[in-house]
Amino acid sequence: MSSNQTNLLESIDARTKLAGSNKMEILLFTLGTREIFGINVFKVREVSQTPKITKTPNMPLGVEGVLSLRGNIIPVIALAKFVATQETPAADATSTMIVTEFSKHTQAFLVHEVDRIIRVDWDKVRAPETMLAGNQQLITALTELPDGKLVSILDVEQILASVIGEPIIPDLQRASINPETFMFFVDDSMVARKEIISVLDKIGVKYHQANNGREAWDKLQNLANRATHDGERLREKLKMILVDAEMPEMDGYVLTKHIKSDNRFQGIPIVMHSSLSSNANRAMGSSVGVDAYVAKFDPVILADTITPLLVG
Repeated sequence: MSSNQTNLLESIDARTKLAGSNKMEILLFTLGTREIFGINVFKVREVSQTPKITKTPNMPLGVEGVLSLRGNIIPVIALAKFVATQETPAADATSTMIVTEFSKHTQAFLVHEVDRIIRVDWDKVRAPETMLAGNQQLITALTELPDGKLVSILDVEQILASVIGEPIIPDLQRASINPETFMFFVDDSMVARKEIISVLDKIGVKYHQANNGREAWDKLQNLANRATHDGERLREKLKMILVDAEMPEMDGYVLTKHIKSDNRFQGIPIVMHSSLSSNANRAMGSSVGVDAYVAKFDPVILADTITPLLVG
């Protein structure tokens, strides 16, 4: 794919209509082996042939150097150095560059070749099995193409954390929260769950958690059923729900629609916590009724956003 790269992403604005439809669009690419990988189109800013990269000393493992992109210096990361494979990557495994933007960072990923964009239902996207031990932490989900080939959706937040380091969680003010109350959060990224838990532990709030949207909805319904059985109002105990946007089986937009349409959750605020930090994605969250939006990952802003909702 070469001539199509310039118009590959032209219709990205139209993709905001996917919110609440439980669909996502994935850019497919390879790393010089037969495996197929994918990344959410909303994280992609542009695709091009790899330009000249400036080598710099003392770069982290996997960083090939830096380049200037419209006045900004961005790191260039060779994805093939992070993903274990039994095959030897092709010699030109870094010939194509995908510029990405998420979690308030812009960076370029070097890949062998970009294929095409596909639209998939989130309920056809599943979490990886534990047998994929080698890449398990880097693969956040799997889906299947019509010809039976598997696509591994990379946890690019985890890759970015390995390059720049995970954020240091500062001392945060403990919230004056009723010890009988708790919040619920869901995120499919291991690194994101770890960071959220660190913040919640520091502000002193109890929590329940889930790893994907379908699991979250099942657990939330169980909590609501238990409250109904005990003759309690759920919002007296469950003070807030924090949802990721991209998740296997059910995305955060559909999960939010389910919660907002169930009267048992009335009065419980929903905060969307996503690495997709553009205005378009904020609008997508608002369209399904989220009460607040926080871009990943700033521990102070996360704490400042959720604490008033937990105390109220």
